[in-house]
Amino acid sequence: TLPLVAEPKIDGLSVALLYEGGQLVQGATRGDGAEGEDVTANLRTVTALPKRLRGAAPARLEVRGEVFMLKADFLRLDEAQAEAGAKVFANPRNAAAGSLRQLDPKITAARPLSFFAYAMGEASDAVAETHWDFLERLRSWGFTVNPLSRQVEGAEDAEAFQREVGLTRAGLGYDIDGVV
Repeated sequence: TLPLVAEPKIDGLSVALLYEGGQLVQGATRGDGAEGEDVTANLRTVTALPKRLRGAAPARLEVRGEVFMLKADFLRLDEAQAEAGAKVFANPRNAAAGSLRQLDPKITAARPLSFFAYAMGEASDAVAETHWDFLERLRSWGFTVNPLSRQVEGAEDAEAFQREVGLTRAGLGYDIDGVV
């Protein structure tokens, strides 16, 4: 059987974080796939992602992940926005994306943003032999990885995971686009 990693696809804003010497130096949105927006100043305000990696890491490392908003946080934000006579958001994804794309990092800092790391981009050195090993490295560096991520063996286990997540989807604290 082929070992796989199954995880929910978070409905948020994809970002790429560049670390040099273990320090966050740049963060960008995915944009059109070739060029994204530089949102480094705003990402530095997101408490859910490490500004400095714990332990040994490659000299240069790109980590990809998703900035999102928990459903409960979204409801509280929209309620506060409505009470203040400010714009309310259509859904948690739009709230997270709008919060990260603010021109004023102080506004971003005041928003309840969460982050799950899920993939590697560029790296100056080998990091892990498997995707699961990379997720473990992410955890050791201080990232939050989706706790539902799981190693599965082959297509049957992957389908069972997809059914399981589909049945519990409404009860998750965040929105998902599906399962990968």
